[in-house]
Amino acid sequence: MQLADFPTMGDAPVPGYLVQTDDGENVLIDTGVPRQLIGAYGKSPDVHIRMNEDDYVVNQLARIGVGPEDVGYLVCTHYDGDHAGNNDAFPAAELVVQRAHHDTAAAGSQRFQGTRAQWDHPEHRFRFVDGDTELLPGIELIETSGHVPGHQSVLVRLPETGPVLLAIDAITGSDQLDPDTREITQFDHEEDAVRASTRKLVDLAEREGVKLMVLGHDGEQWRTLRKLPEFYS
Repeated sequence: MQLADFPTMGDAPVPGYLVQTDDGENVLIDTGVPRQLIGAYGKSPDVHIRMNEDDYVVNQLARIGVGPEDVGYLVCTHYDGDHAGNNDAFPAAELVVQRAHHDTAAAGSQRFQGTRAQWDHPEHRFRFVDGDTELLPGIELIETSGHVPGHQSVLVRLPETGPVLLAIDAITGSDQLDPDTREITQFDHEEDAVRASTRKLVDLAEREGVKLMVLGHDGEQWRTLRKLPEFYS
């Protein structure tokens, strides 16, 4: 499993993840902010996302010889602009998303209209899932609504590292690990669901013996992790 360095928002990383299976499947998790923001931070003080050419998801994957056509599955954790900005760069991929999330976006939720071209295109191939689902052996999708309806986290079982839990935006920093006292941010949709999903992930990590839970936007943790082309096996 490889962690991709997409752009940063201040101190906060915008991560993406690539899982390569033993039988040659490439599973990409999230695609970062839109390519149109490359270099925009140098042109306007209103742009807070620092994105360079090297940060673009296609260029990140090219460093390890993976092209857009090589990605068979694109796990869409949710359609926020920092997670789904380049879905259309992977036309051969099957987009895997929680049905409840896609339905919320398709019903006209204003929050997701900025990325509509990335999740509402006639050529996209979708796999809609309902709740916790095994995508492939060793890759499990964990429904974690709250930040948005139908948000999903990902559990990846690696032979050497063991289970790795990608919390995504269900838990974005180390100060959010207590479900009862964690902050509810302006970007979170529903407080009770956020707390329930936090508890679900913390309990899952304990039950599965997770040694590495990658938090969604934790700059301090991100600096300690191996990033592409390094990997976890």
